[in-house]
Amino acid sequence: MPELRYDPIRQRWTIISIERGRRPHEYITGKEEVKVDSCPFCYGNEDRTPPEIFAISDGPREPNTPGWKVRVVPNKYPALRIEGELRREGVGLFDVVSGIGAHEVIIETPDHFKELSDQDPEGIVLVLKAYRERLLDLRKDTRFRYILVFKNHGKDAGASLSHPHSQLIATPIFPPVVKAELVSAREYYSRKERCIFCDIIKQEIVLRDRIVWESDKYVLWEPFASSFPFETWLFPKYHSHDFALLPDEELYDLAVALKEMLMRIKILLNDPPYNMVLHTAPPPHPRPGHADYWETLEYDFHWHIELIPRITKIAGFEWGSGLHINPTPPEEAAKYLREVETL
Repeated sequence: MPELRYDPIRQRWTIISIERGRRPHEYITGKEEVKVDSCPFCYGNEDRTPPEIFAISDGPREPNTPGWKVRVVPNKYPALRIEGELRREGVGLFDVVSGIGAHEVIIETPDHFKELSDQDPEGIVLVLKAYRERLLDLRKDTRFRYILVFKNHGKDAGASLSHPHSQLIATPIFPPVVKAELVSAREYYSRKERCIFCDIIKQEIVLRDRIVWESDKYVLWEPFASSFPFETWLFPKYHSHDFALLPDEELYDLAVALKEMLMRIKILLNDPPYNMVLHTAPPPHPRPGHADYWETLEYDFHWHIELIPRITKIAGFEWGSGLHINPTPPEEAAKYLREVETL
């Protein structure tokens, strides 16, 4: 029988349509053809992107020249612009905030055909370092309320270029999905003085039904109220609220866990398009009139990575109701993903 399941973190319901139960092979479609086509992200084409903001290389090099391993540049067509004054105003019953922000591209490798899942952990560590350094730098700007790091893989997931890359967008407001998580975490902590994420992690590890993989420090699981089939979350098993504060020595273990997540999805679903997002603590700027707004953030929030394969479509019911229909129960998805051999 179908079930409606409630997610206390995102505060929304999902219909788990057990009777529609779909197996992994039913989601597989043909692979997209990957073309170079004078890609602006490849070696030798550095002058085809805006000037780089940050780069990691083996040794000394001139900016905007080959020799890099990871390179960060402003998005050529940014959703928000960093220049300008931040204004908040009312227009009748509506609110307007000037489109101030930052939009950057993290080019993960000079190899056009080497996806993040294909890199060894050492290569993934460099990408994670780039995420961390850009978060630390951008949070100095007090105009920004949140910085979201995300990756669109494949045309159906929103990627306009096939060269492996991630992006980040800094916004002058809190994105609704992130704010729902932050508020849920704060409210839970105010009642119980415990992190809701830590409690869920402990429960899931005991139950085992939705666990995909775990190491001493990290765990992958399918959320109880997954909105999408094979939606997978990666969490540190130890409490940690801010990804940007991770020291270098922690990044290798995270890279191993991230590779496990990406490879299991890639192998099982034949390299599907996907969206991956990093949810971490917001910049710790004081809020005017809200001195205590995030005062428990260090204790109540828990950074994590969410991955959603884009293998189903959102249709009229989902748009109209806000309820998602997931045709693959997370317990079944976890079973299939556990069985994947990644070595």
